[in-house]
Amino acid sequence: MANVKIERLNHTFMEEISSILMTEIKDEDIKFVTITGVDITNDLSYAKVYFTVLDDSKKKDTLDALNGASHFIRGKLSERVEIRHTPELKFIYDESIEYGNHIEKIIEEIHKN
Repeated sequence: MANVKIERLNHTFMEEISSILMTEIKDEDIKFVTITGVDITNDLSYAKVYFTVLDDSKKKDTLDALNGASHFIRGKLSERVEIRHTPELKFIYDESIEYGNHIEKIIEEIHKN
């Protein structure tokens, strides 16, 4: 039963963090970030927030900016999501999309041959 709660919170956090980044963050490095997923621990103490950016050259700068703004984002989340303890946020670059594109290119090359 707790799993359903965690999954619901993951989805809610993903939507709310995306909204906060679009509307309330003033840092231009963070404006064009896509939140791809959130993984909250079972004890609700930590949340891994996965993201991607359009420009791969800005990965490092964006990661640093997001982790720097994590306290601000956490504060806004606590106002928006009714939960006793808002988890600490850790932003992680999501490499699954790049990996998927790599696999897709390999499959296309196989089909050409």
